[in-house]
Amino acid sequence: MTIESNAWRAGVLALGAAFVLVGCGSSVDGDATPSGVSTGATNAGTGLAADVPSGFKPCDDIPQSVLDSEKLRRKISNDSDGSGGIKWRGCIWVQPDGYGASIRTTNLTVEMVRAKNFRDASEFAIAGRQVISTRQNDTNPETACNVNVHMEGGSLEIYLTNPPSAKNTGHLDTCELTRSLAEKVVPAMPAGA
Repeated sequence: MTIESNAWRAGVLALGAAFVLVGCGSSVDGDATPSGVSTGATNAGTGLAADVPSGFKPCDDIPQSVLDSEKLRRKISNDSDGSGGIKWRGCIWVQPDGYGASIRTTNLTVEMVRAKNFRDASEFAIAGRQVISTRQNDTNPETACNVNVHMEGGSLEIYLTNPPSAKNTGHLDTCELTRSLAEKVVPAMPAGA
């Protein structure tokens, strides 16, 4: 193994660890469920679906053409469980000299994310689905962005980290990059998902 491939592997592993640490705390704490949310099988008292939505598996169902267009490489599984029954299932990819992306299904809904009143919240639609974009990183809000896309029983969460040191993308707005990626991924989701 070369020094360059060892450095690349160490960078990917560090990025993966960062996503796991941040991912477990991203979006909504277990107590932030709006009233009246019903998504089938739910955790008692929370309105939170018991599992992540089915019908779209980010690790398998994102077209290779989308990953290639964004130069996303090095897929790493990134499943995690948070407090209060919150779950995420998906993968991480990195763009050499660019951003890192975590794309996962979660049992958190767009409504739950909206209720948290995160910084720079922006709502729009992609392929007929309700979407909310937020900045949830309090330390460096300009370097990270979450986009949650409505799914039955939760959402697809696309989370990008884009440090200023990223040669190809560090100068670009992270939420614009996240929205652009979502606009490529969402059309691949089946209508009933």
